[in-house]
Amino acid sequence: MSQYFAAEDLSLFGQDPWWLVALKAVFCFAFLMLTVLFAIVWERKVVAWMQLRIGPNRNGPWGLLQSLADGVKLMLKEDVVVKRADKVVYVLAPVVAAIPAFMAIAVIPFGPTVSIFGHRTALQLTDLPIAMLYILAVASVGIYGIVLAGWSSGSTYPLLGGLRSCAQMISYEIAMGAAFASVFLYSGSMSTSAIVEAQADRWYIVLLPLSFVIYIVTMVGETNRAPFDMPESEGDLVGGFNTEYSSIKFAMFMLAEYVNMVTVSAVATTLFLGGWRAPWPVSTFWEGANQGWWPMLWFVLKVQLLLFFFIWLRGSLPRVRYDQLMKLGWKVLIPVSVVWLMLVATVRTLRNENYDFTEIALYVAAAILIVLVLSFVADMFRDRREVAEEPAEPPAFDPMAGGFPVPPLPGQTLPPVPRRRSRRERELIVSGGADTDSDGKSSGREASDG
Repeated sequence: MSQYFAAEDLSLFGQDPWWLVALKAVFCFAFLMLTVLFAIVWERKVVAWMQLRIGPNRNGPWGLLQSLADGVKLMLKEDVVVKRADKVVYVLAPVVAAIPAFMAIAVIPFGPTVSIFGHRTALQLTDLPIAMLYILAVASVGIYGIVLAGWSSGSTYPLLGGLRSCAQMISYEIAMGAAFASVFLYSGSMSTSAIVEAQADRWYIVLLPLSFVIYIVTMVGETNRAPFDMPESEGDLVGGFNTEYSSIKFAMFMLAEYVNMVTVSAVATTLFLGGWRAPWPVSTFWEGANQGWWPMLWFVLKVQLLLFFFIWLRGSLPRVRYDQLMKLGWKVLIPVSVVWLMLVATVRTLRNENYDFTEIALYVAAAILIVLVLSFVADMFRDRREVAEEPAEPPAFDPMAGGFPVPPLPGQTLPPVPRRRSRRERELIVSGGADTDSDGKSSGREASDG
């Protein structure tokens, strides 16, 4: 079984001097902050371009310092604490949301082993045999900040936003974990550096395309970004969980959102896009593309490409309804991810038993065919049962039952509206024309006299 898996070699970690560890920690923090500052300006520029607007162009050259100016403005605003808030939790919630967002980047590899001031070290702060479980745990803790912010504000709309975020996290992390498990089965490790090493020949986006698609959808839901930004939907929740926040605490929520975007993009790059490895055309004709400091460039470009995907979604798709969000998570993503995980596990087991690829493909195709036949038979019997049942008469719909007019629900119809008289009929009635009862009687008497 181990012949298909990359061996874990974590001997490089834990050997660095303290100053080198501190330097790498500062680099991780600076990378996140600079990427966030750039991502905010980039998002506003791209969305403005999509909507035929100019976008920020005042602060700095081409408006590049707009996000920095916004951060300074938020810090200088008046810090208001609402009267009914639970003050301790109210103040700690932004911290709980922001700090875990920075912690996940610690196990992300930025590049291979390099020399820094004469010391050979990996371009990664640290690594663990269960690094991916660490990322899942840290991401789950960050949701508590949003939930606690909504609960501690002492207001209805923030509470609803916090509950939505909690339900959204539960719904989408199950599918995310199943997508991760497929990668673990192929790489044989939960270590991020080992997963990158296992993609030396072929990226997992090629081997596990469905896992990549599932993770892309779940990472948008996990970061509460459009079209899944239901916890802060201004249409029905004013501003969501952060309605009662201002100044630096509001800025920390926004910072946590964008840092989470960078983190989940870095995780997607590590798991499915080869990590810091050069893309296929470059790696074929340039031997040094995966050596030295060049791999950091490929890693940053991949992360920026995924950040553009976030921006593209926000500028293209409208916000979904909350029932649609839950239906996608529970009825689509979770079943599909579990079935896909079972299929991947079956293929890996057959490969470990030295089955030929053709035989594996035949087994998989036979299993899919059996499932399709069973589904077709079940649908056929269900249709017959529905035809045999008499359709029940829909209950009469009264639009004024509640004291005010309401629209009909699906399956209900409005009662027929009485036919309105035409304009000519109304004029004849008002002027006493031939259609009136008196005229009809008088004309009848004249006919009898004649």
